[in-house]
Amino acid sequence: MEPESLYNLLQLPKETSLPALEELPQGEKKKYMLPTSRKDPRFEELQKVLMEWINAELQAEHIVVRSLEEDLFDGLILHHLFQKLAGTRLEVEDIALTAASQRRKLEMVLEAANRSLQVQEPQVKWSVDTVFSKDLLATLHLLVALAKRFQPGLALPSNVQVEVITMESTRNGLKSEKSVEQLTACR
Repeated sequence: MEPESLYNLLQLPKETSLPALEELPQGEKKKYMLPTSRKDPRFEELQKVLMEWINAELQAEHIVVRSLEEDLFDGLILHHLFQKLAGTRLEVEDIALTAASQRRKLEMVLEAANRSLQVQEPQVKWSVDTVFSKDLLATLHLLVALAKRFQPGLALPSNVQVEVITMESTRNGLKSEKSVEQLTACR
């Protein structure tokens, strides 16, 4: 299948809305991308390049990714992708049917990926919780790191930035902070 026609099958993810007060437990922090960032052409191009890369890598296994956050959250595709890229076999169940087993699988895959990427906890921009909760920003950080490590020649769009709002639930209510997060470096 031609890359362009393959891309036409892909659908970009839906927009994320900001949380209601009761959705964020006290003391918790969560990042949300602004809708304008999701519509940025470089951001859309980054998603397209990453989806095409994953689909090309896993084509022999008949795996097609249509949405990064919807298709990667349970660890199944990340498991196949990491094994192919790293040339290793992970001792995890192939099919995880329950949420608990999906989460366990994702945890094992991310532990192996983090070891391979040689990243430590403070510098990691993804976690089992964020990927499993379908956080597109965390998933993109993970995929960009994997691409840089295993496919350094992959033509990722340069200087992709997203505006995020970090919401924190405090005793006094919600506290928010706006910032810019870098997904890819400048060339």
